[in-house]
Amino acid sequence: MKTIHIVCKREKKDALEIAREIIERFGGRSSIAVEEGAAGQMGYGATFEMEHVGEGADLIVVLGGDGTLLSVSRHGKGSEVPIIGVNLGSLGFLTETSTEEFTVTLDKVLKGDFSISKRIMLDVRVNREGDPIFDITILNDAVITKDALARIIDIETYVNEEYLTTYKADGLIVSTPTGATGYSMAAGGPLIYPSLTNLIVTPICPHTLTNRPIILPESVVIRAVLKSEDEKVILTLDGQVGFPLEYADEVTVKKSSHAVHLVKSSSRGYFEILRTKLKWGER
Repeated sequence: MKTIHIVCKREKKDALEIAREIIERFGGRSSIAVEEGAAGQMGYGATFEMEHVGEGADLIVVLGGDGTLLSVSRHGKGSEVPIIGVNLGSLGFLTETSTEEFTVTLDKVLKGDFSISKRIMLDVRVNREGDPIFDITILNDAVITKDALARIIDIETYVNEEYLTTYKADGLIVSTPTGATGYSMAAGGPLIYPSLTNLIVTPICPHTLTNRPIILPESVVIRAVLKSEDEKVILTLDGQVGFPLEYADEVTVKKSSHAVHLVKSSSRGYFEILRTKLKWGER
């Protein structure tokens, strides 16, 4: 591991302190660069722009939470460099490594002693009047939702151009297995083991109670057409990027050729994280 990129959640002082500790401990073994915003706060000279995270790097260290890692995954989608997520708050589904164990984990990774959890991404496109007007690659989910004051919206949905149904609902979620523990779960969607490659379609508060979540194979292309006029509707990606939709806009979602490679925690497995986050077994 010759080159390490560090991305910090700048609002957290702990992140900057840990970044300094990584530089002090491992700077003699690897070339370390820090995202330019955080580097400016630290007074550190070796920097990179967020848009170029992972380029020329052998490892990315994310200091923050799941939201920070989601941002890194979108910006660095072409690099497919291993990512260590260090959680600075409560245990994360993506940022599995705690602050107490990060130095041990990083030392193992630099020695080549680590395993990877490969996560699929989704390519999302919006077409308007037949022309593409928006493209993005995401890790968690694509969510079509109505504005707070809007009525139920109609979303005509196709799978590989075969008509599925027209959802009359507050919205529709298409998620990866990684995103299954997010908005999809809150809307009644299933939990999917994160290294699987399925796509999950979950309606949000459907008017027809028999509309249930559907698990689909990785080969499908999902096309959702907005059929509601005079309603404010937005497409939200990974809970961080928003794009306003208009009547007859088509949102297509498919498995991306890109993937995210997360370094697994050496001290806890997926099911322990699941139990802890969802508080299973507590009374």
